[in-house]
Amino acid sequence: MAKAANTTSEGITKAIDEILGERTVPSKGSAAAREAILAVLARAADEPDFLRSLADNPHETLREYYALTWEERAALASGDIQKIESWVGKLDKRLATWLWCRLSQEKW
Repeated sequence: MAKAANTTSEGITKAIDEILGERTVPSKGSAAAREAILAVLARAADEPDFLRSLADNPHETLREYYALTWEERAALASGDIQKIESWVGKLDKRLATWLWCRLSQEKW
């Protein structure tokens, strides 16, 4: 049963890949993915207007980061610290600024 569910999940992931034309699961340790995520977090920490834009409409704001996958964008938009740190490593206080702001908004 678990194998059938896994196969279906893999099939859905492949179908989404084909539709979106991009990878949907970030490669662990991928330098490009790591750099893009860190760039967003650094910009949010340094630019109040960007931080405000992320708070108001994260999905639109992250559109310019075309290298991010939908999963990476979703993690950034929701403030999923655990997932982001699993991709890029432990974040310092500065880089975690946006994530803590998002979590404090309680917008789900």
